[in-house]
Amino acid sequence: MIHKSRFPEVTIPDTPLTPYVLRHAERLADRPALVDGASGRTLTYAEFAHAVKSLAGGLKARGFGKGDVLAIMAPNIPEYAVAFHGTAWAGGTVTTINPTYTAHEVQHQLNDSGATLLVTISMFLPIAKEAVEGTKVTQIFTIDPSDVDPLTSLMGEPLQEQEPVSAQDVVALPYSSGTTGLSKGVMLTHHNLVANLVQSTAVLAVDEDETVLSFLPFFHIYGMQVLMNNALAQGGKVVTMARFDLEQFLTLAQDHKIKRAFVAPPIVLALAKHPMVADYDLSALECVISGAAPLGAELADEASQRLGCEVVQGYGMTELSPVSHSTPTGMFKPGSIGVLIPSTECRIVDPETGNDLGIGEDGEIWIRGPQVMPGYLNNETATAATIDADGWLHTGDIGHADEDGHFHIVDRLKELIKFKGFQVPPAELEALLVTHPAVADAAVIGVPDDEAGELPKAFVALKQGQEASEDEIKQFVAEKVATYKQIRLLEFVEEIPKSASGKILRRLLK
Repeated sequence: MIHKSRFPEVTIPDTPLTPYVLRHAERLADRPALVDGASGRTLTYAEFAHAVKSLAGGLKARGFGKGDVLAIMAPNIPEYAVAFHGTAWAGGTVTTINPTYTAHEVQHQLNDSGATLLVTISMFLPIAKEAVEGTKVTQIFTIDPSDVDPLTSLMGEPLQEQEPVSAQDVVALPYSSGTTGLSKGVMLTHHNLVANLVQSTAVLAVDEDETVLSFLPFFHIYGMQVLMNNALAQGGKVVTMARFDLEQFLTLAQDHKIKRAFVAPPIVLALAKHPMVADYDLSALECVISGAAPLGAELADEASQRLGCEVVQGYGMTELSPVSHSTPTGMFKPGSIGVLIPSTECRIVDPETGNDLGIGEDGEIWIRGPQVMPGYLNNETATAATIDADGWLHTGDIGHADEDGHFHIVDRLKELIKFKGFQVPPAELEALLVTHPAVADAAVIGVPDDEAGELPKAFVALKQGQEASEDEIKQFVAEKVATYKQIRLLEFVEEIPKSASGKILRRLLK
């Protein structure tokens, strides 16, 4: 049974991404496009478009263009959008790097993506300098003053027209753990991203001049597409937050009269329970939209009652550009991830038999549509394991459709842990744990947590005659991975339960 969207099919324009995002820039020239939340520093649509074209001109003059990759490792600030779209306008590809990564993790992404330029900020420069050793990166630029060249030095004569590219050329290369294993480059084409912006407009239309508060990181597909690109393409104003701070979030939401807040479940928890919320006027809020991780119906209801507005959720993944399901205004249903967005198909499949399941029956969610990535970079095996010959992307999430066309997530077939909306692959942590000289074997699972969604918990079997403390092993891991991947809980066991084929029996640990 193939579920289809209740919305009419949409027409995907044959255009590269950045011309689509800048389509209103000339008409809205004097209106603010991007505002730095902390300082109020503003780029109008005219200034934004000029900066994008100047950066593209400078890149082209350096010989950078189609097939070349620029890496951005920065927090949410207006210049992030300039670096992203300047690269795209020049015909290149952007790989977006999590700024909390260790030098080792950054180096892996730089090497795998083939990036030749890196844009960052002075705070992250020590990590950047260490990470580029042994990679193809020839130069680092910072957005703010530092001891390397500034991003402005990369600007040149404005490139008035988008460099010719195909709709199927890769424009964005975020990294995701996908449904299994270590971090992989998700190839997203101009067509993928433009398609998902058009599809999302049907359920997430942004009014011209509407302010979108953006603390969800632009390096993550949710921040990149749903907040940055979606708002700019529809003539909205993007107010950036370099990191999430509840007091700043509430102040900006109050001062900018935010109508819709795009958040992740930990923020819903704060909005529901933190006493500080009562000190701010959030009466302009019409809806809170949660994504990146499952949101419990009870928590959504508690936040809704307190704020006096709908608290809903959507669903997507990096490999889906990212949205496949959303909850349009007035269509809230407790616990639902919403309905299919336009031009999107879905199947609920028994993971054991491959047979389609009926209404109310739980199975793996499969998605097909123009937003589905062409594959993972340099990894045909992982691509084949995720997208089948008929174009269906196997999400690894278990859920069902109800009689009203709403979908519900109940579990995950895949083993990824979702910590505060970030993906934590157990395999990566397990491979690291067993390099500790005292560790014989290890397994990692996610443990439910109200605030974080899930906490990474390690089960560790020590080598005979060896000793190590919980804190020692946690610190060993912490020195080698990003903060969100760190082991939060640890339990020593005699042995790790495994199947006859050697697969960790995580269900027994849970």
